[in-house]
Amino acid sequence: MLIKIARGWEIPESLVTPEDIFLNRRNFIAGAGSIAAVGALPEFAFAAGEADPSADLYPAKRNPKYKIPLELTPEKVNLTYNNFYEFGSHKKISEAAQALPIRPWEVVFDGDVEKPFKLGIDELIRKMTLQERLYRHRCVEAWSMTIPWSGFPMKDLVALAKPLSKAKYVRMETFKNPSVARGQKAAWYPWPYVEGLTIEEATNELAFMVTGAYGKPMAKQFGAPLRLAVPWKYGFKHIKSIVRFTFTDKQPKSFWEQIQAREYGFWANVNPKVSHPRWSQATERVLGTSIRVPTLLFNGYGEYVADMYKGMEDKQSTWM
Repeated sequence: MLIKIARGWEIPESLVTPEDIFLNRRNFIAGAGSIAAVGALPEFAFAAGEADPSADLYPAKRNPKYKIPLELTPEKVNLTYNNFYEFGSHKKISEAAQALPIRPWEVVFDGDVEKPFKLGIDELIRKMTLQERLYRHRCVEAWSMTIPWSGFPMKDLVALAKPLSKAKYVRMETFKNPSVARGQKAAWYPWPYVEGLTIEEATNELAFMVTGAYGKPMAKQFGAPLRLAVPWKYGFKHIKSIVRFTFTDKQPKSFWEQIQAREYGFWANVNPKVSHPRWSQATERVLGTSIRVPTLLFNGYGEYVADMYKGMEDKQSTWM
């Protein structure tokens, strides 16, 4: 007899939102009423002035391996509560983010690779097989959400880049365009936004390059046209609107690490036992509700990622 032990972040398939309901927007919103009352979705959720050339690729087929122990956060909630400092330091940046032009959009691959190159975003997306994954997301500010991301494994992007054996890290960089992103006019921030992962982290099966959400191309406030999802790490590691991947033997210094390394370190792995210097990380507020739930080690994904940090468990820097 085969006994399957569910992972800490999994639930039985019977409890996951059925695909036919999820893909029907009206039914999905109605079903989400137990979390938060939602109204009509904003127009920018579906169109922002131009047709998305990748729209025919969505909805991507859901990968049933990746489940979540909570209901999906309603789309309206996620669309109107966003961190995107390029457009402001508050959460209501969704309208301002619509100014970002996402076509044409080129992505550069350089550093320690066989041959540096660049690709247009649509060429890059169509080289990959898209899938949908249900992921938890934990912000360092002690709130969380659950979201159906569409995209492809980051390990496929690493394979496309063909890094040299001496490459130990991937440095990622977002756009810099202060003419449309007014937050980038703030000279006290080290623009452009930079983040980094080790090659081992980047090729872990959970590391995911996101191109869509909620069954359609990704909204601009989520970080269109290309962002990162690493669900065992705090949200500031999930860099948005990426334009460059640089493979290097040197550990990158990330955006928030440059600003305040004591509070926002390179690793940023979720751990309820290690507090932020200014608040506890033991619990989190579920976005769209007043509910607080216990925070899980590695955001509940420890079975997939804990081995990468063996011997580092007692180091404060591993968690912040």
